Amino acid sequence: MVELDRSSFRTTIVARDHIARIVEAVGLDLLMDEMIAHLTVAIEDFDASRTHVRTRDGFHYREPDVGLLEWMPVMHTAQSTTIKVVGYHPSNPTKRSLPTILSTISVFDTATGHMTGLADGTFLTALRTGAASAIASRVFARPSSSVIGLLGCGAQSVTQLHALLRTFPIEQVLVADADDHNVDTFAARAAEILPPSVEVKPAPVELMLETSDIVCTSTSIGIGEGPLFADLETRPWLHINAVGSDFPGKVELPVALLRRSLVVPDVPEQAIKEGECQQLAADEIGPPLADVVADPERFYPAREELTVFDSTGWALGDQVAMQLLLSHAARLKVGIEMNLEDIGEDPLDPYHLGREVRDHPSDRRR
Repeated sequence: MVELDRSSFRTTIVARDHIARIVEAVGLDLLMDEMIAHLTVAIEDFDASRTHVRTRDGFHYREPDVGLLEWMPVMHTAQSTTIKVVGYHPSNPTKRSLPTILSTISVFDTATGHMTGLADGTFLTALRTGAASAIASRVFARPSSSVIGLLGCGAQSVTQLHALLRTFPIEQVLVADADDHNVDTFAARAAEILPPSVEVKPAPVELMLETSDIVCTSTSIGIGEGPLFADLETRPWLHINAVGSDFPGKVELPVALLRRSLVVPDVPEQAIKEGECQQLAADEIGPPLADVVADPERFYPAREELTVFDSTGWALGDQVAMQLLLSHAARLKVGIEMNLEDIGEDPLDPYHLGREVRDHPSDRRR
């Protein structure tokens, strides 16, 4: 039996205040640039025989409010397993002044089951979702894209815009939301990432679709209440990042628009269950994002056509985001290192904890 140094089995906890210090030290722009770059490499190198991503699952409920708690696991063979637990509660902002999405991400050593890291996942979820849209847009949108439409101006719209600002020469941002407050406050909430030269203005959905090069839909539309708009006229080369569908029966885009588009899902099995792809037959769905990123030149002709990225949330992005966060935490010496798990000297003795306190009374908490 190999003798292990049990004192080395510590868990790094990166809480919201630690993430704030990382953001301050690194900067939002560099963090987004790194997230886009690292996620691109992870998708290019994705090998399903080595990196195992499970379709997310969890609890959907209507009491006390409509919501869900889901888990999103990904395992890299012989290395680590990353699991995000995410809550989606669309009533949070208005009822509780809380974000719609709250989550935590944990990382485990697959050799031992030891939890090596635990972090708030709310910021990371927004960051990786924006990065995924930028990666898809970089393939399907014209490189000269300068007008962005944001249909839905909640928290996710800020990171969607941020990622696109880091990727395209944006000059104008058109915004629309069912809640006027979200529209009125959007520019202030995005001020930290908006260059002074970029104009932000409200626009009706019809105008947004007719004039935008890229549109991001990220709404909390209810189950069975979609789509957000009728089958309207768009620019022939419009690319849409459809981010809001995350429930069976919840959709943002009209099926007629989808059927005349190249629709690329992030996770096909998941998108068919709860994304825009749930409206389509199998032969109406395009290749997954991994195939597109592996051979982007093949899809460049689609830049002159209508395209849709069906973004339901890929656990691979959570893994990349968590690795990036833990790397910065270690470099900046940010976070809490603690012995979270019960690892005693004798693995066959589950009741050693009480004896340790009795044998070492100075360790007893006062």
